[in-house]
Amino acid sequence: IPSVRDDFLNASFPNNFQWAVSSESFKVEGGWSEGGKGETIWDRFSHEGHVFENQTADMACDSYNKLDYDVYLLRGLMTRTFQFSLSWARIFPTGLRGSLSETGVLYYDQLINTLLQSGIEPSVTLHHWDLPQALQEKGGWNNASIVEAFKDFADFCFSRYGDRVKTWSTFSSPWVISHFGYGTGDHPPRITDPVVVTFNILRSHAEAWHVYNDKYRKQQGGKVGVSLNSDWTEPQNPSQPQDIEAAERYLHFTLGWFAHPIFVNGDYPVKLTGQILEKNKHCSSEVARLPAFTESERKRIQGTADFFGLNHYTSYLVSQVNGGCLPGLNNVGDFQTHVDPAWPPTVSSSIYSVPWGLRRLLNYISDEYTSVSGVPIYITGNGVPTGYNTNLLNDTQRVDFLKKYINEALKAINLDGVSVERFTVQSLMDGFEGPQGYSERFGLHYVNFDDMDRPRTPKESAYVYSQIIENNEAHLWTFPQWICMECVYIIISGDL
Repeated sequence: IPSVRDDFLNASFPNNFQWAVSSESFKVEGGWSEGGKGETIWDRFSHEGHVFENQTADMACDSYNKLDYDVYLLRGLMTRTFQFSLSWARIFPTGLRGSLSETGVLYYDQLINTLLQSGIEPSVTLHHWDLPQALQEKGGWNNASIVEAFKDFADFCFSRYGDRVKTWSTFSSPWVISHFGYGTGDHPPRITDPVVVTFNILRSHAEAWHVYNDKYRKQQGGKVGVSLNSDWTEPQNPSQPQDIEAAERYLHFTLGWFAHPIFVNGDYPVKLTGQILEKNKHCSSEVARLPAFTESERKRIQGTADFFGLNHYTSYLVSQVNGGCLPGLNNVGDFQTHVDPAWPPTVSSSIYSVPWGLRRLLNYISDEYTSVSGVPIYITGNGVPTGYNTNLLNDTQRVDFLKKYINEALKAINLDGVSVERFTVQSLMDGFEGPQGYSERFGLHYVNFDDMDRPRTPKESAYVYSQIIENNEAHLWTFPQWICMECVYIIISGDL
């Protein structure tokens, strides 16, 4: 019942709940060739003119030169955790250890130390999409040699930063890498050959986890997990068994492709492999293929996560269709996504505000993946983009989005008993959003990209989020309802 489903829960989060905010290296750092940094696939992609209005990440937010400024913003938010990614090409310009740039290494040393001095825990992602171009020219994630290269990069990072970093994600949204980078070709490296990409990413993740487990865990005492992106899905027609099956199949084709091997049994979900086998059986030529894991590889992958990281932004309705014998996710999966016209749209054509989907997804992950292993769920990415030319500071849509999604996480914890230990808002500031460039703004802080100094200004959402954190620490689940941006005076009301 929608009225009950959407009810607001007045309660508080657990005492040890972690409030975080995020950024990603290629979206904010800039300094694309400073300090010996190597070219990345996103540098190449933007320089070739594939981004909105030919924008690039060459300077982005200039965080490479504004480290202290960014930590100052974090202190203002009152967040205790900052999640950021390392630029592989800034540390190893060619992707290999022999090209190590001490200047790049020192940049992250300084960032980590400055965070800790401000009482903020660094949470580090080893790889968020920006593969060194030199590795891509050897085949990138299609080349099996990348497994050893990633393992060595992870080994170096654990050794160098692990005395201070206690939470690591190997990858963020690896399905996006495989689907949009090597499937549709909408993202770099603009390839349409995804067959072994997921296979190599899963093996790379496992090798990195084992390096930490074998060499660093006892001394450093940290955690290593992975951050997987997932929508929630509902059958378009709940009375049709075919739509119910299609909605579940969609989750196995996206989330399950990575989560099932890591959190269940080291192998792909049966609903994924079974659908592909059935397709190939009825088609005159092979439409999809999954490389098989050996028994030793399955054992190597199974259980390689100390937490389940979730990046979640929206939900879909799914129907059964006959995709025929054509390649592509929807065709092979025999499903089609739809949206309810009642769901509020956003500036992004792929994100609608469906808060209750988060609670249902958290319960699904708990039942399907984490209840057996007992690892907690970290929400490692949630947020919404707004347009670049309206309501730059008064981002009421983001405020409403975050309030409702945060409350759904609270319901999952307090009402359903799901072990969720962190909520991360994407992102600290506006940044370079891939093909959309700077046209979509995810930030709690507005960045003026027309000013070479890249000044940052807190939006209404920054004040709201900081107040939510403060209220929770005081065990008061109340929301700021009105903010005067000039005087930054906050009136608190518990009525949503």
